[in-house]
Amino acid sequence: MEQASFITLGDGTRLAYRLEGATDHPVLLLSNSIATDLHMWDDNMPELAQHFRVLRYDLRGHGRSDAPVGAYSMDRLGRDVLELLDALGIQQAHVLGISLGGLVGQWLAIHAPERVLRLVLSNTAAALGPAHIHEEAIAQVLNAPDLKEAAETFVRNWFPASWVDEARPVVQRFRHGVERTPAVGLAGARAAVRDVDLRRTIALIAAPTLVIAGRNDKVTTLAHSQEIAATVPGARLCVLPAAHLPNIERPEAFISAVIEFLTAG
Repeated sequence: MEQASFITLGDGTRLAYRLEGATDHPVLLLSNSIATDLHMWDDNMPELAQHFRVLRYDLRGHGRSDAPVGAYSMDRLGRDVLELLDALGIQQAHVLGISLGGLVGQWLAIHAPERVLRLVLSNTAAALGPAHIHEEAIAQVLNAPDLKEAAETFVRNWFPASWVDEARPVVQRFRHGVERTPAVGLAGARAAVRDVDLRRTIALIAAPTLVIAGRNDKVTTLAHSQEIAATVPGARLCVLPAAHLPNIERPEAFISAVIEFLTAG
């Protein structure tokens, strides 16, 4: 496995990250979907690194970061990012988040607006209920002997059914990623999603914002993206013919939209 870098957060949690690209490029922070790690962006890195100094990290509870036991909060996940930026001496960055990473991006733009240059919110929601759905998923994860059943649910939500049925290599890669995620980390992050509601406060976001939606997304639906785009002042909406992970399913269109927006004058 490649060399990772780490910082230790104020609460003692160790966070894994990678910072790549020319130092004279603007920084682009990438924040991941739940049950994935920083490698979800691997296929996008060649294009992104041409324009940005890319900072990727593993959310607490995921990848090579520590997995504290207990419910996480969106405040905690957001402050993890601020501590990471501070440790690296990065004052401002563009932020691109998918799913849970999009919630982190919204939190950052609300609570630390001076740190966010431009914001891309992909396949996310300002609130994702009802709470009992998350409670059931948390209980299932914590009580199961492994995450094989959870992984099957995730990949069927993330990718077209034909991709899953064909057992495409990329689907298997993400499936194995879910299975490697610590159950307590997945449960902790799911609790953060359960408890957050940013539907009113995203009206405070001042950063130029692009909202990317997947027309076929069953998790964070087109309606969720439309709600964000209608509430964030001046936000633009881009709808792609994709499910939950357009950076994987429609990488060319996704990266084109992201780069065009982030490099606009």
